[in-house]
Amino acid sequence: MKTLSGRLVDIPNRTIQNALIHIEGGIIRAIEHAETVDPVYLCPGFVDAHIHIESSMLVPYEFARIALTHGTVATISDPHEIANVCGVEGVEYMLDNARNAKLKFHFGAPSCVPATGFETAGATIGPEAVDALLARHDIHYLSEVMNFPGVLNGQDDVMQKIAAAKKHRKPIDGHAPGLRGETAGRYIANGISTDHECFTLEEALEKLSYGMKILIREGSAARNFEALHPLLGSHPGMCMLCSDDMHPDELLLGHINRLVARAVAQGYDLFDVLHAACIHPVEHYRMQNGLLRIGDPADFIVLENLSDFRVKQTYIDGECVASDGTCVLAPISHNCINRFQERMVSEEEFSVKDEHNFIRIIEARDGQLITGEVHDRPKVESGFLVSDTERDILKMAVVNRYTDTKVSVGFIRNFGLRAGAIASTVAHDSHNIIVTGTSDREIAHAVNLLMKNRGGLCVVNKGEEHVLPLPVAGLMSDREAGFVGPQYAKLDALAKELGSELRAPFMTLSFMALLVIPQLKLSDLGLFDGGQFQFCSLHIE
Repeated sequence: MKTLSGRLVDIPNRTIQNALIHIEGGIIRAIEHAETVDPVYLCPGFVDAHIHIESSMLVPYEFARIALTHGTVATISDPHEIANVCGVEGVEYMLDNARNAKLKFHFGAPSCVPATGFETAGATIGPEAVDALLARHDIHYLSEVMNFPGVLNGQDDVMQKIAAAKKHRKPIDGHAPGLRGETAGRYIANGISTDHECFTLEEALEKLSYGMKILIREGSAARNFEALHPLLGSHPGMCMLCSDDMHPDELLLGHINRLVARAVAQGYDLFDVLHAACIHPVEHYRMQNGLLRIGDPADFIVLENLSDFRVKQTYIDGECVASDGTCVLAPISHNCINRFQERMVSEEEFSVKDEHNFIRIIEARDGQLITGEVHDRPKVESGFLVSDTERDILKMAVVNRYTDTKVSVGFIRNFGLRAGAIASTVAHDSHNIIVTGTSDREIAHAVNLLMKNRGGLCVVNKGEEHVLPLPVAGLMSDREAGFVGPQYAKLDALAKELGSELRAPFMTLSFMALLVIPQLKLSDLGLFDGGQFQFCSLHIE
């Protein structure tokens, strides 16, 4: 029998008391009061209520090796990024890689592979495959239903997937940015229980009024905490915390623990914040991690204090798996799966003829996944549209990585590059190659560099090239966070040296092909109006 001593943070009963915790066989067998205890706090571990592990650019095992040091004991993980590349095989890869990672990953069945019919993904997961996944004990929910027009219009394949989740009695996650009023009510009435896409307080309050739970998201690109944190005071029983997408350099610094510290510093009730971070996800998703109760798996964290939430130790099933920033998980090698058709592109493939009129331009917004649409006259050279660094109107393109097809070209504002180009195969959700740059030559150079590496992120400028290979589906490295984080940070810094003032230029770029987030986006098939949910022309007649 193992015994730990400290001040027990009993979140459900909203008390803190001296206690001895007795653990045997990975289970909490007894909790008893003690007069004198160690000067630490024993608390249920943190849960990320919605995350795509792939966006950390780490495989699950390597994600766990760093997240456990920050007190994250479990996640609700949507594997639809790798599923859009490799299908069910990709989901199986995540499950297998996570199997010995200690951290309790709770994967869902991807509901939108492909995310829409307006792009080319590497795979399709239809209703029968979704039903088969949901029948498994290691698949815990139906992942975010991003095709909200399909729900509202009763689209057959979408409704079959929702019906499968209900049949297997598993929660259904939502994704409905900007959906308001009666339309939001109809979407929620289908049994869709959460949303992590609210970017205004008013939108969140409306969805709450229909009984939907709101996930307050703070990731590397989408940062909604400032807009939504009042919910921790007004609706504490209906909130959870999540990152959604977190890049490896930020993960090295912290995870949900940082968001908890920030919320407590804002003055919100400690127990309300801890309910959102530790309890509500476990209850909503019927998760398998313990909550510091007799009979529970011994999953908990040891904290120095309840202000900065620095994690001294993390326990999973009674085993100390992380202590003072070091995880016990040993380094191992990882298999790589991918789907990639390598071909070299020419700069001529990115040329666009001038039609002597205004064009539609994607307006990137720092810290948001939503974009604007602006109209302006493009810069023209020799009868072709080119990037205009003076007015910050850059050419952007999406290149299909699954088959040899025509390149799709658009323009973007607010990226700020004044030289070179950046490109990525992390391009939600189909993960084709997405690139923006200051000339067709630099754009082609960046794309070809990723072609040679069969996926990754890169920065090029005047013949110089810097690349972070991502051999696992073009989304994840097979290396540890201590390598990937600094390499990503280097690319991020290089992009900013070229002029970008975006907080996370690569993360922002990765969402410029995400058609289910309004307003204007670009897929491998063309420019897309997310408000009307249809293609639109680059040129304005």
